[in-house]
Amino acid sequence: MDYFASSSDDDRAMLAELKLSSFDDLFSSIPSDACSGKFNLPAGLTELEMTRRLTGLADANSTHLVNFCGGGFYDHFIPAAVDALSGRAEFYTAYTPYQPEVSQGTLQAIYEYQTCIARLTEMEAANASLYDGGTAIFEAIMMAFRITRRRRVLIDEGVNPIYRAMLKCYSANLSFEFIEVPMSGGLADRGNIKKMLTEDTAAVIVQNPNFFGCLDDFSDLIAEAHKVGALGIVSVYPVALGLIKTPGVMAADIVIGEAQSLGLPLSFGGPYLGFMATLKKHVHKMPGRLAGATNDARDRRGFVLTLQAREQHIRREKATSNICSNEALCALRSLIYLSILGKAGLVELAECCAANAAYAWRKLTAIPGITPTFNRYFFNEFALTLPANAADVVSALIDRGFAGGFPVGRYYPGMEKVLLVALTEKRTKEEIDTFAAALEAVL
Repeated sequence: MDYFASSSDDDRAMLAELKLSSFDDLFSSIPSDACSGKFNLPAGLTELEMTRRLTGLADANSTHLVNFCGGGFYDHFIPAAVDALSGRAEFYTAYTPYQPEVSQGTLQAIYEYQTCIARLTEMEAANASLYDGGTAIFEAIMMAFRITRRRRVLIDEGVNPIYRAMLKCYSANLSFEFIEVPMSGGLADRGNIKKMLTEDTAAVIVQNPNFFGCLDDFSDLIAEAHKVGALGIVSVYPVALGLIKTPGVMAADIVIGEAQSLGLPLSFGGPYLGFMATLKKHVHKMPGRLAGATNDARDRRGFVLTLQAREQHIRREKATSNICSNEALCALRSLIYLSILGKAGLVELAECCAANAAYAWRKLTAIPGITPTFNRYFFNEFALTLPANAADVVSALIDRGFAGGFPVGRYYPGMEKVLLVALTEKRTKEEIDTFAAALEAVL
């Protein structure tokens, strides 16, 4: 059964209106050597045939691997209530609250999400979310420029290389100095960063845990940045905040991160969720929108868009951002996820991830030829140096049913034998034991 939006009579009427004899005339301005000719497309399929075809392709992609990959995106369990509640029509079909007075439910959800992020990071205010963890860092840099009126940024090499690649793309045609500072022993190089801190530095950007899973306390580094008037920007893994020192306690000025681990499934890169939190004194420089609570003339509690300095609302050159957006549905999922876990549940989840990682670290480092790349504290992820190329090992592990980690050499030249392994609450002791045996077998 075929479906066409217009009839032959409609087509003829449209062509007559355009004073054209055929649809080919629409493309007459394209040079003949730029035309691809025949596309070699197969014959059309019915809806049933197409459904079967796409289902077959999807099944071929579903390998059901036991996942030990991380690198900023993690295989956490998502309670069924997250899908059930976020899938309700009043949330699922509402794009954005352009009419706040009739969007009280959406605005309250945003407000509660902001409260969760502020409490989780121990910061004073949070916005209504951003696209993802990588663009959140770019937005934090632009925010630092507005606050300090400087155009120089230092970023630790331990910050996720995917995020840094995104930053280079976004900043390619912008006039600011972007300096990547090499690590020292798996952590941010204090001495080097302190030497590079100058009166024209807008911000220092670090990550905790960093890309290699190493934990750090950046209180001293942020204090040094403040001495020259620079800001401390910290990217965090939100689940880890159930156990580790928060960026708020470290005196960070801006906190960002990827919230995929808070109720969003792994899905080929998205849609994911960036979060941002800051201090009240900087809130007017924060991009995107912010929902607030108030009382109306009858003293009834209500919710409003307190700040919305986006390109849709004010002149383009005055907007705090022209690329960020409120990922309302994704933010709602994170809110539901955190609400289900609660404070005690988040701590228990973090402890489970850390315990699994500690057990896996002991099992894997006991394999002959495997050594820890860095002897540092870690949360749920760690780097191992193998006696073979890590990418080859990962390929071999796939045949044994494992997504065996991330080959670090893809982003760090000279580290082709380094494998990044991540553990979540979903991994069982039996899976870890089987994975260790498979890894030893392929080496």
